[in-house]
Order: sequence, then structure tokens, then C-alpha cells
Amino acid sequence: MQEHILSWITFLPLLGMIAILFAPKTNTSLIKGISLVATGLPLVLATWLYFGLFDKLDPGLQLTERIMWIGAIKAEYYVAVDGLSLALVWLTTLLLFIGVPASFGITKAQKSYYALLLLLEVGILGVFIAQDYFLFYVFWEIMLLPMYFLIGIWGGPRREYAAIKFFLYTLTGSVLMLIAIVALRLDMGALGSAAPFSIPAMQEMAQQGRLIGSGLPFGGELLGMQFTTWVFWFLFIGFAIKVPVFPFHTWLPDAHVQAPTPISVILAGILLKLGGYGMIRGCFPIVPDAFGQFSYALAVLGVISIVYGAFVALGQTDFKRMVAYSSVSHMGYVLLGMAALENWGMSGAALQMFNHGTSAAVLFLIVGVVYERAHHRDLNNFGGLSQVMPRYWALTTLGFFAALGLPGLAGFVSEAMTLLGAYNSPHEGFKTLVIISVVGIVITAAFLLWAMQRVFLGDLNLKYKDFKDLTAREIFCQVPLLFLCVLLGLAPWLLLDWMKPSIELLVKNLGG
Repeated sequence: MQEHILSWITFLPLLGMIAILFAPKTNTSLIKGISLVATGLPLVLATWLYFGLFDKLDPGLQLTERIMWIGAIKAEYYVAVDGLSLALVWLTTLLLFIGVPASFGITKAQKSYYALLLLLEVGILGVFIAQDYFLFYVFWEIMLLPMYFLIGIWGGPRREYAAIKFFLYTLTGSVLMLIAIVALRLDMGALGSAAPFSIPAMQEMAQQGRLIGSGLPFGGELLGMQFTTWVFWFLFIGFAIKVPVFPFHTWLPDAHVQAPTPISVILAGILLKLGGYGMIRGCFPIVPDAFGQFSYALAVLGVISIVYGAFVALGQTDFKRMVAYSSVSHMGYVLLGMAALENWGMSGAALQMFNHGTSAAVLFLIVGVVYERAHHRDLNNFGGLSQVMPRYWALTTLGFFAALGLPGLAGFVSEAMTLLGAYNSPHEGFKTLVIISVVGIVITAAFLLWAMQRVFLGDLNLKYKDFKDLTAREIFCQVPLLFLCVLLGLAPWLLLDWMKPSIELLVKNLGG
């Protein structure tokens, strides 16, 4: 089992989905039980992988499984993890496990819902472990359909609009990615590569300066632009839509607002990280020269996302839409840190992806608690809830402080590392961008504290005097994520020590 642990982690949810399809639809307890087991076992295996099987001193790929899959196009079932992907695999299994009890309040078509939820986990995990670009793309597309239906069927009043918008944006990015992948495959094939879809093989050829389109009919240049430039922007836009980076972000608020709470948790907690991970794994190392050429432009987009997302969140009265725009702001740090092309900046970006996965997930759980009771999310229509929901107030306070980056909590470490790394970047102009991005930190504190004031402080709105405090199920869903926010604020090396060797190798290969 140890030799195939990545496959077990990835496909156990698929076995659970098949079991659910054969379960009687009236037996909801059995369906929920199968879902808990099918998400709980991957979490246990991923924890064993993280602390027991993975060598944190090795910067390369580990626990490799590699067999020929489609011989005609030399596509392989090639999976492995390194320090960058390992933490995201573990986070995925945690959030999907939490997503099951968080979904117990859903009563509509439960059999289909939990089956799609498990299929979604398969697609997400597959992206993080795939080392063959064709396999990577297949898993990337697998996760698209479950999320479309989970929003479109179980979402709010405008769920169809939000689901279609999500689908069209993501599909557009997928088409651009596919064009770039096919172009890379053709170029590698013309140069005689034996593994045309292997991501590590592409990276190796890029380091040798061979992956420049010289094997294609147009000799590496099209419409006055180099082959690597075209590939870079096609891949970047495909991944940037998922992050989402300004100006490709407009699908996100609608998807979040209309999605049911557990799906918002998964969307913010892990799906957005697929874009950042895709850049690190399947874009920047494959066209490093183009990345170096456009790194400042990427940093500018990151800073715009930070400041713009924070200001727009400040102007929201819908609790969930405010949290959605905060994700745009927080994910901007990821792009800024990566663009700095420096060890601290790249480490901060990787850490920010994980930390935002925990803090954003808990914020959406917080919104879901009050929505289930009040059946609205208007921040101006609450007030004084701390008087009737003290436990809810306490956990929300911790979640808000984690999101705004209070020292001692995880968000502070990742944002500080990102900004310090960007400030020390060898490229000119980054110091100015860091100074501008600090505005986003101030505005983030403003909208979170103002939201807390409107919801919890002041006179109690008598309409809500009978509200019940957090249930055991709601506490169970939130506490593990809040615990991680505290733990990684005090002991960030529990992630950084595993990521450091892979990040140093990545920065070296990128020319940093």
C-alpha cells in the first residue's frame, strides 16, 4: 500500500462515490456515513504520508508511480509529490472531510450531492499529484463538472447564472491551457523527446533552452511574439482565472454568494489554490525566461488584486460577498510573492496558499452559521449577537483576526514573508509595490472589524433574541481550521521545513 499511497488517497473517494450510487436514496444516514469514511480515510493516509513517509530534506519528487497510460500519445499515469504539493494534498483531504458534516443541513437530492462532492475531491487531488501534463489536464477538467452542478443545483436563487459564469470562465482558461499544452507537446515531439507530456521532462528541456518552439513550422515565433511568450500567457491566464487574479476575478463573488456554504468552503479553501499551484508547477518552470521577463507585470497584477479586493470588500453589505472579495485580496499576495523570484517571497506565497485555505474556509463557515438562523446575510441588519451567541462570537473573533494577519496567527507569517521577499527582490520597482500593497492590509483590518461591529456589538436586534449558539457539529467543523491558524502562526516551520528544499530548487531553476 505504501508504494501506491498517492493512488489510494486520490481514488478512495471515487470508491465512496460508487458505493453511494448503489445505496438507497432514502437511507440518508448510510449515504452520510459512506461520505465520512470516503473522505476520512484519505485524510488519515495523507497525514501518514506527511509525517511518516515523506522525506522533508529531499527537494525532488517522491513516492512516484509511473506506468504508460495512452501509448499512442505517450501519456503516462505519472504521479508524485514534493514539498510544494504535499501540504496542499493534506489540506484538500482535511477540507473535504470537514465538508461532509458541514453539508448535513442539505436535504435536497443528498445522494447526488455527496456523490459529486466525492468526485470533486478526486479531481482536486489528482491535479496536485499529477506529473504528466495530459493527466494533469484530465484531472483539472474532472473537477469542473462537479463544481458546476454543486453550485447550479444546490445554490441560491441565482445559482444557474453563477454556475454558468463559473463554467464559462473556467472553460475559457482550460481551452487556453490546452492550446499551450498541445504546442509544447508538438515542440517536444519534434525535438525527439521520449516523454512529451511529462512535466519534469518539460522543465528539464526548458532549463536546457530547448523548449522555445524551434521544432515547430513557424520556428518559435508567431505574429511577432516568441513561442515562449505565447505559451506563458496562455498558461498564466488559464491558471489566473482560477486564483482569481484581477481582472479575471468577476466569476468568484457570484459563485461564492450562490454556492451552499460547504461548497464555498471548498471553493475558497482549495480550488483557488489550484491556480497558484498550477503556475508554480506547470507554467513558470516551463517558460522561465518569459516568467523573468514579465515578473514585474505579474507583481503589479498581484498588488492590484490586494488593494482592489480589499476596497471592494469594504463596500459590501452582504456578509458572504465581503468574504469572497477578501479572497481576491489575500490571493494577491500569492502572485506578488511568486513574482519576486526570491526564496522568502516564494516561501511566503506557498505558505499563504495553505493559510488562506484555512482562514477563508472558516470565514465561510462563520457566514453559514448566521445565514442558517437569519436566512439573510445583510451586515446592516444584525447587531448585538454576542449577547445571545457568545461561542459564535469567540470563534468568529479568532477567525477574523487570523484573516487580517494578526501577529501570532498564521496569516501574519505568510504575508510578512511575502512582503519581505518582494521588498528584497532583485528586480527594480518591487519596493514601491510592497509599499502600495500595505494599503490592502489596513483596509482588510477595516472591513473585518467593521463587519464584527455590525454583527456582534451594539444593541441586540430583538428579532434575533432567540438565536441558538453554535451546535456541536458547527464547532467540530470550525475548530480544526482555527487550531491550524494558531498552530502555524506559532510554529510555521511545520509547513516551511517541508516546503523549503523544493522552493529553493524552484527558485534556482527560475534563475532567482
